[in-house]
Amino acid sequence: MTNAERTNSRNTGYIWHERFGWHDTSTHVGFLPAGGLLQPLEHFESSASKTRMASLIEVSGLRKSLTDLEFAPVTKEQILSVHTNDYVDRIIKQSSSRGGDAGDGTSPFGPGSYEIAQMAAGATTSALLNVLDDTVDNSYALVRPPGHHAEPQQGRGFCIFSNVSIAINEARRQEKAHRIAIVDIDVHHGNGAQKIYWNDPEVLTISVHQDRLFPLDSGMFDETGGEDSDRTNINLPLPAGCGNGAYVATVSENVVPALEAFRPEVIIVSCGFDASMADPLGRMCVTAAGYAQMTKVLMSAADSLCDGRLVFSHEGGYSPAYVPFCGLSVVETLAGIDKLTPDPFVWAFDEYPVHEVTRDQREAIDRGYEVVRKAVGTMQ
Repeated sequence: MTNAERTNSRNTGYIWHERFGWHDTSTHVGFLPAGGLLQPLEHFESSASKTRMASLIEVSGLRKSLTDLEFAPVTKEQILSVHTNDYVDRIIKQSSSRGGDAGDGTSPFGPGSYEIAQMAAGATTSALLNVLDDTVDNSYALVRPPGHHAEPQQGRGFCIFSNVSIAINEARRQEKAHRIAIVDIDVHHGNGAQKIYWNDPEVLTISVHQDRLFPLDSGMFDETGGEDSDRTNINLPLPAGCGNGAYVATVSENVVPALEAFRPEVIIVSCGFDASMADPLGRMCVTAAGYAQMTKVLMSAADSLCDGRLVFSHEGGYSPAYVPFCGLSVVETLAGIDKLTPDPFVWAFDEYPVHEVTRDQREAIDRGYEVVRKAVGTMQ
């Protein structure tokens, strides 16, 4: 393997399919339709960052050390375990013609995207089931379109279907697991899982995100779940500008205690790389090294709580230049590689002072701990 050494080898499952790159988000300028003063370009949620990540995993030599997992598209019935029939029928109809929008006016899709979204949910489901069956130790599903913003009655935030929730519901239907934790590290709030499992005490939803970025009206500290949820919805919003220090501290000091109190049978990470230093949509400063460290912390928690069962499902991340290196660092870490492939951006990104935890960041981390402390008291 190029520039990598194994010291604590894991059998890591991996899924990527070229058709994920064929999900068509049309000609846009960011998330605005081209026209007038908006010279045609591409949508932020283009295929570039994901296909380039898949290419880097191949070229680095890492792919040879991963276990390729087979998967099948989910059925409409599996999708309906999360989403309403009217919504799914609309996506099918629009996908069968000229395409449409998932629901918020900024989440376009082209012909055939329904089938690709079925594949994305199917890949995440396979990644989860294979870990629960002990076929692999952990897994990474590199999928597109993403899913963590999708709600039962509509898609939003570039997401069509909730890939993670569909996978969870299938695992529960097959009685392979009942208590499941979702840790969302995308820079945007994981509103989809929050809404889907708001009243479900058997699914712990934790979202670490930039405060009031997207959606603007969700992801606050005081959103802790419904009457029957035992405070199993935890939001950990962070101020803009957080680097590796604040993110690793949040995962170590806040996420892990919540996981320890909940004691899941498996941990699923909604893995967005839009908290990175180079992302055009977020204002955070995490580097590949920070993502690797967060992965190590979560692996350690999974080892002590659920026999190492850990699943990553790809979400956002809109820097074609930097997402591949952040993603490579995560998958290498999952595979137990001690000496990670060098990050070519390290000489710039890791030298900035943004990785020190500032006073306002510490205040947010401490406030999050108070939310977690109350949740832990309820769960125990």
